[in-house]
Amino acid sequence: MPAVSAPESPESSAAPARLRELVEHTWRRLYNLVFRMALDRDRAARYVEDAYAAAAAQLADAPADDRGAELWLMKLTHKLLEERLPRQPEVNFDILDETLRSEATRTDVVRSLSDPQRDLLLWELKQGCRTSVINCLSPGERAAFVATHILRMSDDDAAATLDITLSAFKVRLSRARKKVGDYLASRCEHVNPMNPCRCPARVGTALAKGFIKAVPSGGISLRPAGVPYGRYGSGADHDDVPLRDISTIYANLPEPDPPLALRDRLMARIDAGEL
Repeated sequence: MPAVSAPESPESSAAPARLRELVEHTWRRLYNLVFRMALDRDRAARYVEDAYAAAAAQLADAPADDRGAELWLMKLTHKLLEERLPRQPEVNFDILDETLRSEATRTDVVRSLSDPQRDLLLWELKQGCRTSVINCLSPGERAAFVATHILRMSDDDAAATLDITLSAFKVRLSRARKKVGDYLASRCEHVNPMNPCRCPARVGTALAKGFIKAVPSGGISLRPAGVPYGRYGSGADHDDVPLRDISTIYANLPEPDPPLALRDRLMARIDAGEL
């Protein structure tokens, strides 16, 4: 007589649906966090998949509400990043200066481009440069800065996801703010329009050094419809006004575009029982 398999428990049958719901609710925000920490799109996508794999293995511990589940997932992700990322920054302020500011400026590159290409390259340069600046911080300081100024989390929530005390979090954040502020204050036009480093003049150097990649003719603009980005990256109603304040500059940094295949891959792995 053939063996009869045990019926699937309600908990096990509900797990894939709960995991799909968690992915839908958090995958873009989680990618934003991991990309800022890792400074590499491919590595960020891999780490996001690994974070969801860790979440799937501990799904019974996830809070039922969306906000609680997101904070729980970020805490797991920070633990994974702490294990994967080197303890010392992979780039420092001197390397960043050598990459982008060691050669004479070239405004001819931007002038020779079509509007879509110009928008795309300036967008990529602003994203890459600002993310590179915070990648000069130690991972702990970087995580505190990203949580507060890019993800716009409260101090209490950020400290909880980093699994440290509130006072320790504030110390990390204060150190991170000072280092980023000291670096940008005398260089970046977004802080002060009189500063020497201007994005349009750095595109040629960034292309030559491989900091950003050229786009084919007719490439699309990444500027969201109805949300002007502008020379200073100020957002709607302040298209060409320097923001000056470091906190405001990073708070207005648009989210990176995660690879669309990442969500599909996560859902496929859930359906296949791999997560």
